[in-house]
This record gives sequence, structure tokens and C-alpha cells, in this order.
Amino acid sequence: MPKLEIYDPAMCCSTGVCGVDVDPVLVQFAADLAWVGEQGVSVQRYNLGQEPQAFAANPAVVKEMEAGMDRLPIIAIDGQIVTTGLYPSRAQLAQKLGLTLSGGEEAPKKSCCSPKSGCC
Repeated sequence: MPKLEIYDPAMCCSTGVCGVDVDPVLVQFAADLAWVGEQGVSVQRYNLGQEPQAFAANPAVVKEMEAGMDRLPIIAIDGQIVTTGLYPSRAQLAQKLGLTLSGGEEAPKKSCCSPKSGCC
């Protein structure tokens, strides 16, 4: 079973889905993480304000944070960092975890361009 770890910036609560002015990106990400968990993936989420020891215990996370706090959130799968600085969509999480989206869910879009082709 894959292990998904999320290293969040300091937030008011463990998910950031609290208070009167909730970021809709965090609401959607929380729902996406629940879906990922339902697919059998182990999900562990760390909040810098509440669990700084989890950040300090991971040298790759420390290195990313040394490059700037804008690197948060840091998303790791099985110990390997896969994204920094943004919350991936459900489709992106599914792709990175090798999960299949069900009928009504949108699959990740692939580009026909290579990075150096100049067409993008």
C-alpha cells in the first residue's frame, strides 16, 4: 500500500478547513485525501504549526524548506517528494499514486508537447 505524506504550512487546524474564511482549495484537497484513503492509500498529514518534529525528522523536507517557505505544501509518496508549493488535484494524485478514477471523474490530461519542443 502506498504512503502519501503531506507537509502543510502552519495552519489553524490540521486541515486548514476551519474558521470563517475557508480556502476552497483546502476543502477540495481534504475531500481528495479522503478519496485517496478510501482507495487503500495510507495518508499522513503534518501541519508545521502543530507537528514541527515531523518536518525536522525528514532531511528532504528540511532541504526544500531551506529553499523557501513557498515550497510548502510538500507532497511525498513512499518517502519521495513528488510536488512542492501546491495542492495537487484528485486527478494528479491518482496519476502519481497509480489509481484509477471512476466514471464521472476527470482523468489527468497529458500534453502532446515535450518540454523543449516549443509548441507549448
